[in-house]
Amino acid sequence: MPMIDVYATTGTFNAKHELAQNLAAAVMRWEQVPPISLFKNNTAAFVHELPADSLSNVAGDSTYVRVQVLTPVGVLDRDKQLGVVKELTEIVAGAAGDPTLAERTWVLITESPEGGWGINGHANTGADITAAARVELAAIAAAKASE
Repeated sequence: MPMIDVYATTGTFNAKHELAQNLAAAVMRWEQVPPISLFKNNTAAFVHELPADSLSNVAGDSTYVRVQVLTPVGVLDRDKQLGVVKELTEIVAGAAGDPTLAERTWVLITESPEGGWGINGHANTGADITAAARVELAAIAAAKASE
């Protein structure tokens, strides 16, 4: 259940809500979790707009985007990391309408420590999240069985 933060200068993106939704959906796909409410409702992206003078590289360029993905520890293996970085970069460049932005998009993957993922006032472990998913999946299966 990742959290994604996108930082870019104001005006980089026109459809910020769509960008946030596309990024969240992409990371959820790469995590390969079932499309249940636990994951759909707790995987989100936040688009932060910054004044152009609030960021710069050493050369003075401020046309960069930083995407920070926070996931529970151990969720993304190396192949998934490569896929997430590639797809999020493509989504960002597409949302900006600037294919060259891919060259200036930084994607950082950070893992939350075990027990460092809080939802509903509880610091969850991987086992807690797995148990909650199993409960929801069992309820879905039971509802389908009674139809």
